Amino acid sequence: MTAPHAQEKQMSNSSSITQFLLLPFTDTRELQLLHFWLFLGIYLAALLGNGLIITTIAWDQHLHTPMYFFLLNLALLDLGCISTTLPKSMANSLWDTRAISYSGCAVQVFLFLFFISADLCLLTIMSYDRYVAICKPLHYGTLLGSRACVHMAAAAWATGFLNALLHTANTFSLPLCKGNALGQFFCEIPQILKLSCSDDFLKEAGLIVVSV
Repeated sequence: MTAPHAQEKQMSNSSSITQFLLLPFTDTRELQLLHFWLFLGIYLAALLGNGLIITTIAWDQHLHTPMYFFLLNLALLDLGCISTTLPKSMANSLWDTRAISYSGCAVQVFLFLFFISADLCLLTIMSYDRYVAICKPLHYGTLLGSRACVHMAAAAWATGFLNALLHTANTFSLPLCKGNALGQFFCEIPQILKLSCSDDFLKEAGLIVVSV
């Protein structure tokens, strides 16, 4: 029995999980290194693209409009989202490991939910911005003034934070007794719920549906 499988079996018989095992892309060392370089390229491209968006909008006075202000926030959220998942996956591929600590998994779940939730809220706000610009152009300056834009962006970030806090706390309060192997290359709630030995996981699944 290999070390990861022995470790997984040991965890399944324990009421206290100290780490999770993430889904590996492959067991072949050459392909693991290929995945590392592929993810590194994707990550650097995301950093460069979103970094250029943020820098351009911040420095160009002509782009200090509601839509570009929201786009700047969207770029920040996208950077946070990809920085939550890819670096750990890259490290696992590079060092030939699957493990992530319990606290590290909780932090990853929280941050991923936070950035994704805020991202969706911000996209909704940007849709409203386009609606006002097209259907109510004479009221655009009033409805989407600088103060209103800041308040809406802050509301998107706050909503993402509260949503992530609720689901993370609820998920990690459940007892886990079905091993510690996750069927995903990063920590996410549906995979963690599969390890729960409590019927309360139905409540969390319901909360996810409602929040969506």
